[in-house]
Amino acid sequence: MTIGDFILMLPFALLLGAMALTPIFAPHWWLRHYAKVALGLGAVTAGYYFFALHDTHSLGEAAHEYISFIALVGSLYVVAGGIHIGVQGESTPLKNVIFLLVGALLANILGTTGAAMLLIRPWIRMNKYRITAHHIVFFIFIVANVGGCLTPIGDPPLFLGFLQGIPFWWVAQNCWPMWLLGVGLLLGIFYFIDRKNFLSAPRDVREKEAAHENWSVEGLPNLFFLTVILVAVFVEKPLFLREILMLAAAVGSYFTTKKSVHTANDFNFHPIQEVAVLFAGIFTTMMPALAWLDRGSSALLGQNPAPGIFYWGTGVLSSALDNAPTYLGFLRALHGTVGAEDIHNLLATHAHHVLAISIGAVFFGAATYIGNGPNFMVKAIAEQSNVRMPSFINFILKFSLPFLLPVLIIVWLIFFRG
Repeated sequence: MTIGDFILMLPFALLLGAMALTPIFAPHWWLRHYAKVALGLGAVTAGYYFFALHDTHSLGEAAHEYISFIALVGSLYVVAGGIHIGVQGESTPLKNVIFLLVGALLANILGTTGAAMLLIRPWIRMNKYRITAHHIVFFIFIVANVGGCLTPIGDPPLFLGFLQGIPFWWVAQNCWPMWLLGVGLLLGIFYFIDRKNFLSAPRDVREKEAAHENWSVEGLPNLFFLTVILVAVFVEKPLFLREILMLAAAVGSYFTTKKSVHTANDFNFHPIQEVAVLFAGIFTTMMPALAWLDRGSSALLGQNPAPGIFYWGTGVLSSALDNAPTYLGFLRALHGTVGAEDIHNLLATHAHHVLAISIGAVFFGAATYIGNGPNFMVKAIAEQSNVRMPSFINFILKFSLPFLLPVLIIVWLIFFRG
């Protein structure tokens, strides 16, 4: 890495530092000024690319990716906000595990973003008498990330692989052992933590938690709009038709949903506004980091690298960058390293390397709030519901390192060490 590369990546590092530290040391200041920080640093990078490098192509690509990202996340947020899953009585640790397992399966049909937006509010209501950060963090781990590795719909990196030519069912055929192990280990860890939390709660709380649950669903017409969004994901041409369809579904959902449903969900636009602003800064400032990854990854990987190199490389950078462009960067690096002519040739000769990239991007996306699109959204909705969430750093120190990292190491030891 040259000094020039370091300087170009400085706005991205400053933005990550601000997101990590400012909410701890100056939370009120951050709440008032986060938009200025994110958009200001993004403007510095964009200005350099436009005026100094005259690189409108990279700016256009970043803008297109951001618009696609926010259209998907935003439309799913609006449509899911129009579906109210009612819960009477509360949930025991075992029922919580079953709920998270259903969410992990549903993530492969609705995508991690769709499943997370649909289930996070009932999840909070189920556990309202003893809700703590571990409920939300393990929801992020399982439903918003690891659970979605069985189909290209499940997580954005896998969908990008599908667009690159990876067959639709290749993912399920090859990823299910890692899915089973990863989800199983995380559910086991969660059950141990949640049972301890349940037993330490006052007796009246435990009695409420063990009460009989009656489920109800309102806003079922929004399933039509949800279907429109999922179908639109596969629309490639003409340009921006996909995003227009998603926006139309969101508008249709918002104006046809009963006000009582939005009220029951405490629905407002603040969480998606925060995500839109912060990720505008992230998508812009991370352009130099992705460009460096494209240029230097092949040299860093060396000759004939093992699958584990791609697993850890894709994974670690996916936790710091958005996991979708990181996935594409390492897939391109694999092409260049092994000299494969096309994706079919690559799968024929280096399928295990592609698998390592896929699992690394999806699983490590859970390690930070910015690793995958729905993570920050879930955090924002939880905070809106008065759940005290860990800061950026505490998320890593108190949850990702002690609980997620051992799972990632076990997956590596079993599947990618050779």
